[in-house]
Amino acid sequence: MKVSVVILNWNGCDMLRTFLPSVVRYSKGAGIEVCVADNGSTDDSVNMLHREFPSVRTILLEQNHGFADGYNVALQQVDAEYVVLLNSDVEVTERWLEPMIAYLDAHLEVAACQPKIRSQRQKEYFEYAGASGGFIDKYGYPFCRGRIMGVVEEDKGQYDTIVPIFWATGAALFIRRADYLNIGGLDGRFFAHMEEIDLCWRLRSRGRGIVCIPQSVVYHVGGATLKKENPRKTFLNFRNNLVMLYKNLPQEEFDKVMRVRTCLDYVAALTFLLKGDISNARAVISARREYKQICPSFSSSREENLRKKTLNPIPERTKSSILWQFYARGCKRFSQLSDLKG
Repeated sequence: MKVSVVILNWNGCDMLRTFLPSVVRYSKGAGIEVCVADNGSTDDSVNMLHREFPSVRTILLEQNHGFADGYNVALQQVDAEYVVLLNSDVEVTERWLEPMIAYLDAHLEVAACQPKIRSQRQKEYFEYAGASGGFIDKYGYPFCRGRIMGVVEEDKGQYDTIVPIFWATGAALFIRRADYLNIGGLDGRFFAHMEEIDLCWRLRSRGRGIVCIPQSVVYHVGGATLKKENPRKTFLNFRNNLVMLYKNLPQEEFDKVMRVRTCLDYVAALTFLLKGDISNARAVISARREYKQICPSFSSSREENLRKKTLNPIPERTKSSILWQFYARGCKRFSQLSDLKG
């Protein structure tokens, strides 16, 4: 098998019925399969798949393992050179797989890539969580070609070059299965949020390449259009981001970066509080508290990552603060950033 497109589903019957047809239609060819890994759904997802999408392979997981471990378990049951971790709310386009297959076939040093991600709701704009490739600043804040903080750019072809990136979005992550397994897969302890950035950080630090292939285009619904952050999402994003930093930061940077992050996290909590958003303020504080509690359980992972790293510094991790660039220097577009162009 050349490519397995694997969609993780949990109680997403309606979402599958809406978006799976495009995946089936445009993911055909010799050695290509479409799979839905069902994460212990209690709705009609599985029956619907058997009834309406008989060509789609169904992988049944006995419970909801979360995003990270759901894929870890599912990918043990596929045998393909390349796998695509595809969200159930993604609409793909004709020949979307071809540019990514061709690039990885020709560049053995590259472990993973992503297509250009546009918003399914506003198709002329990039999508918040992925856009045209992900980067990260020195304090662990992710941003994209086409999206900095909350500002999402209209896609006018300004980021259509193939470039190395720090992280590829988990909404449409195209990766060599061997690399995925060799690196240990997604960290299931994250449950959800930040796990693909952590995975990519481990790959990059060990010298494996990650790129964006804008010649492949998909449309993602995503959740960034919600006006109010969900406190559970806020908690996971802050906690997992701190864990990711602990797991991957070089020793010479660790103390300074974490001191700055402590200050910035409390500023974030205060900002929520001043807006009257007590739930999200509490979520930030709870995230920091839990990070301190669980940090020791990640010490062996940190030791392994530091021992196996071969690339330091990583070029796609900026030396500056994206918060400073955005709020102090007024950089609202990726093309305006002083230490990254593309």
